[in-house]
Amino acid sequence: MTARIYKPARNAMQSGKAKNEWFLEFLRETRPSADPLMGWTSGDTSTQVKLRFDTREEAEDYAKRNGIAYMVQPETPARMQKKSYSDNFKFGRKDNWTH
Repeated sequence: MTARIYKPARNAMQSGKAKNEWFLEFLRETRPSADPLMGWTSGDTSTQVKLRFDTREEAEDYAKRNGIAYMVQPETPARMQKKSYSDNFKFGRKDNWTH
């Protein structure tokens, strides 16, 4: 069983930086198969498990203690967008003024 340790990206509705959680998620190793009687898709239920940790080191220690092979997905750096309030009222701007 292999696991992936990663820090999820913020969604579009978040602007703060307080969310510093790391997740350990098991990867799918077999293809899902159809149940012959009901036709439902069945497979490995370990892919439904998502463990939450405060730091990456805690997640790695958990995987080592339990003998889980893991890979760490590097954290994506935050991109800063340079914004200025005065640009909303700049002469010769390319976008329409919507206020």
